[in-house]
Amino acid sequence: MPSIEPAPAPPARTIAICAALVVDRAGRMLLVRKRGTSAFLQPGGKPEPGETPVQTIARELDEELGLRIALERFELLGTFEDAAANEPDHRVVGHAFHVELTDAEAATAAVAAEIEEARWASVAEAEALPLAPLTRSYFVPLTVKKMGVAKGHRAPSATDGFRRLLYRDCDTQPM
Repeated sequence: MPSIEPAPAPPARTIAICAALVVDRAGRMLLVRKRGTSAFLQPGGKPEPGETPVQTIARELDEELGLRIALERFELLGTFEDAAANEPDHRVVGHAFHVELTDAEAATAAVAAEIEEARWASVAEAEALPLAPLTRSYFVPLTVKKMGVAKGHRAPSATDGFRRLLYRDCDTQPM
């Protein structure tokens, strides 16, 4: 009798995105939840034809949160990949950026476009929320690294999802 092998999983489709680790001076990260979804993630979105990644993230922050940030303020962190939060059988490949807002900018961030909810969260607060895979495995640990454990955040452990990260074109490495 021939052995019955499980059917191979269909290949995951890839979605190109740009996302930003937006932090305030208190070390909190800005998380958003899109309308009709449950997972919180970094603000950002898909590039439009002809846009560079930094142009995409600047446009998305303006459209989604009313934040107008000069391109030169964004720090490119690298390109990372993980499962898509809201599209089954898809993966996201995201250009990741970091920007720290002034107190005035942080106070003016307001939901718009497809964003239903935005909230400032410490690492501990974020870890208690339903998070997109890329946020949980990359952006939360990076917040600890960029803002420092001295601010009262716990250091990530080896089980915090680093194994799921795929580093490409990136100088940033896990802690």
